[in-house]
Amino acid sequence: MTAIALAASPARADYPDKPVKIVVAFTAGGTTDILTRAIANKLAESLKQSFIIENRPGAGGNIGTEYVVRSDPDGYTLVADSVGPIAVNSSLNKLNYDPLVDLVPVVQFADVPNVLVVPPDAPVHNVKEFVAYAKANSGKINYSSTGIGTSSHLASYMLMQKLGVDSTHIPYKGADALNDLLSGRVQFMFATIPSVIGQIKAGKLRAIAVSSSRRSASMPNVPTIAESGFPGFEAGSWFGLFAPRGTPPAAIATLNRAVNDALPSLKDKMTAEGADPVGGTAEAFGAFTRAEQQKWSALVKQMGAKAE
Repeated sequence: MTAIALAASPARADYPDKPVKIVVAFTAGGTTDILTRAIANKLAESLKQSFIIENRPGAGGNIGTEYVVRSDPDGYTLVADSVGPIAVNSSLNKLNYDPLVDLVPVVQFADVPNVLVVPPDAPVHNVKEFVAYAKANSGKINYSSTGIGTSSHLASYMLMQKLGVDSTHIPYKGADALNDLLSGRVQFMFATIPSVIGQIKAGKLRAIAVSSSRRSASMPNVPTIAESGFPGFEAGSWFGLFAPRGTPPAAIATLNRAVNDALPSLKDKMTAEGADPVGGTAEAFGAFTRAEQQKWSALVKQMGAKAE
């Protein structure tokens, strides 16, 4: 492991007194990017300083995440990250850093549930019918995902394991996972709500259930998997800000407070995007990420999954 700066930079009472860069570890226009830009705009307003978005996608979020790990821990370089780079990828890849050690949690700003979707002509309208269909077609059913180890893959695997159904995972890169579902080449998919909410509203996909522990504000009429006979089922995406280890606690506190103050005014926008605002303390976010890493590393080990 290469050396990482450990010493905290001195905190400044007037932080931030220059532009702050937020690295988005994924492509422009995606869920992480859209939500982070909304947060950045509010931070710029409240803290009277520029917050600049820089997209550094690649390797499932690892490239942008490692860039921030190696950055000066002065509070002026942050990363907007999700469940994959923080809690899953270390079980799939050999990383040169530990995201739970080399990054400091700032604040969780959103939950984005996955939604179980099927083509509109599928003989499935609810979880009970989906279960019956899957069991009747064990060994024949295929599901798509946006890649090995992604939340869509893990949610599908968890559900198939609970049902005792033999199924085939077909990983894709990008939009092809959804395209093959729309064309009927695969039978179902767990997708983040923002990526499919348009097709659901247009009748091109049917929403069966969401993977979060509670219903999503953006789709309140769609039940959860948990309430549909599988208590404890939870497998979705979440998003938050992190800083390099050694970042001054005063800077973390300023950012955390500013994001928490901004979230109420962003609720409608985030809900429209399929996200649920979260907020809370940096300490609570740290405990949450540790629990997520334990949960997903155990599942990845059980699956025997490796990065593509």
